[in-house]
Amino acid sequence: MFNLNYFKQKSPQQRFLFILGLTMFLFYLVLGSILIFWKNLIPLEMEAKYRIIFGVGLIVYALIRFYRLINQKDTIER
Repeated sequence: MFNLNYFKQKSPQQRFLFILGLTMFLFYLVLGSILIFWKNLIPLEMEAKYRIIFGVGLIVYALIRFYRLINQKDTIER
């Protein structure tokens, strides 16, 4: 699944995109958690059930992004 030696062989651009992908994963994960657990969202007035559904959807999307990020292969032919 995740090979640390493969990560060491990446170019600086690929490493930057990997770190950016991890940052976006964390962003969606935190945003989904905030929507679920923060009760008083002032700018976003939604019913609790819709807020929870949207939060769970964001967390599932974050997990899908993380899975695709970890399992991506080198696309450059050598």
